[in-house]
Amino acid sequence: MNTVAPEMVADSADGSSAEAESGIKKIGDVILDIQNISLRFGGVKALTDISFNVREHEIRAIIGPNGAGKSSMLNCINGVYVPSEGSITFRGQTFSHMNSRQVAEMGVARTFQNLALFKGMSVLDNIMSGRNLKIKSNLLLQALRIGPAEREEIRHREFVERIIDFLEIQAHRKTPVGQLPYGLQKRVDLGRALAMEPQVLLLDEPMAGMNVEEKQDMSRFILDVNDEFGTTIVLIEHDMGVVMDISDRVVVLDYGKKIGDGTPHEVRNNEDVIRAYLGTEH
Repeated sequence: MNTVAPEMVADSADGSSAEAESGIKKIGDVILDIQNISLRFGGVKALTDISFNVREHEIRAIIGPNGAGKSSMLNCINGVYVPSEGSITFRGQTFSHMNSRQVAEMGVARTFQNLALFKGMSVLDNIMSGRNLKIKSNLLLQALRIGPAEREEIRHREFVERIIDFLEIQAHRKTPVGQLPYGLQKRVDLGRALAMEPQVLLLDEPMAGMNVEEKQDMSRFILDVNDEFGTTIVLIEHDMGVVMDISDRVVVLDYGKKIGDGTPHEVRNNEDVIRAYLGTEH
C-alpha cells in the first residue's frame, strides 16, 4: 500500500505504532450516539425508536433485509432526513437534527448507494470536489488562480494526489469517471469522501454490484482507511461474509425496528436475526 499524507495518518508518538505491531486495534469512546430515532413519511413509519452508538476507530455495520430502513438511518445521521423523534449526539454535542452542510463541517462524510459522481469530469477533479469545504479562497480568486488562491489549490491537489496513490488509481487520474469500470467508480466515490478528511465515514453499500475481486479490493481499502487513518466507519452492506469479516460490531434492522446489536458472532447467532433473514417470521 502506498504512503499517504502525514496529516492523514495517526502520529506514531501516541503509541499507534506499537499498537499496529501488536495487531490489536484500539476502540475508543462513543463518538456518535443515536437515541430513539423515529422517522415517518406521512403514515408510513420508516424507522421506529432506533438506538445504538458508534465508538471511535471501530467499523460499525448496519444490516437488514431490503426495506429495513438502513439507508434512512444514514440519511438521518448526515442530515438528509429530519427525524420525527429522537436525537443524535456527535462528540458530545446533541442535535434533534442536523443539516447536511453542518454534518460535513463537523467531520462526517458519506458515500451513496447510487453513484453521484460527475461522469464527464476526471478522477482527479471528482476527488478534488471533496475538498470544497476546505477551500478558503473566494470564487473570483479561484477562477483567476492568482496569489494565495493558486498556492491553496496546489496544496489541495497534492493532498488529492496522495489519495489517488492510496487507492491505487494513478493510471486513471485524468480519465473521465464515466469511462471507468463500475468498481473503479466506487473507488473514486470513496476517494472523494476521504478528501473531506472525515472523522466518521458513512458508507452506503460500497460493494453493491461488484464482483468477488472488486469486493476484496474494497474491503482492503476500508480496513486500511480504518487502520491507517484512524477513521471511524459506519457501513451498510448486504454481503454477510464481508460484514462478518471486517466489522467490529453490527446493528440489525428489520421493518424499521432494531432486532439485534452486538459483535458479528453474537448477531450471527441471534434467533430474531436468523428469522428475519430466512423470512420465516416477522
